[in-house]
Amino acid sequence: MNDPEIRALLYPLLTGGVYVDELPTGTTRADVVHITPDFMHGYEVKGDGDTLQRVANQLRCYGEVYDFVTFIVTEKHLPKVLPLLPEWVGVQVASAHGLRLHRAAGYNATVERAPLAGLLLLEEVKQFLLARGLAGASTLRSREVGHYLRTTHTVPLSSLAQYVRDRLIARLPERLLMRAERKAERERLPPRKKKAKRKKPAPRRKSRAA
Repeated sequence: MNDPEIRALLYPLLTGGVYVDELPTGTTRADVVHITPDFMHGYEVKGDGDTLQRVANQLRCYGEVYDFVTFIVTEKHLPKVLPLLPEWVGVQVASAHGLRLHRAAGYNATVERAPLAGLLLLEEVKQFLLARGLAGASTLRSREVGHYLRTTHTVPLSSLAQYVRDRLIARLPERLLMRAERKAERERLPPRKKKAKRKKPAPRRKSRAA
């Protein structure tokens, strides 16, 4: 099975809230993220044609921001991926018959403030800090905001997580509108004509001396 086929099996199961494809997360992108007012669940899809080379980095990035993490793999990958994942990471197995739960995801206790805030735009994070009374937050650079969130004890993780979920959910109509606009623009453009391949000139025959 390939990635699109597995996602098609997953989408109907994500009830409540919204789900986002390819959400930038740290130094990678989460294949699918289910976002509700109460939690965020990151899903990584590994089809038959995928490798497991990036699992360690993906797991690190997801573990810093998502309340739950699940890897969806095919039978081909199951024996090799299990030793790479801690017990709290959920595992589902995809096949032509659907998704089979191998192990349910447990609650992730390793979420950190700075990476979590990285899911948002810098201006959104500044607005959050200003609302909490941080004077001068509007002048901070990205690096300074990250340092503040890593070292402060005045910003509860739960408050920041709620704000991040609310902002990401609020963005969905904007994403759908932009997607529709891009699709309409592509449909207005005339189809690209394929360039005709130039025929190579036939090689000249050498004249033989009489």
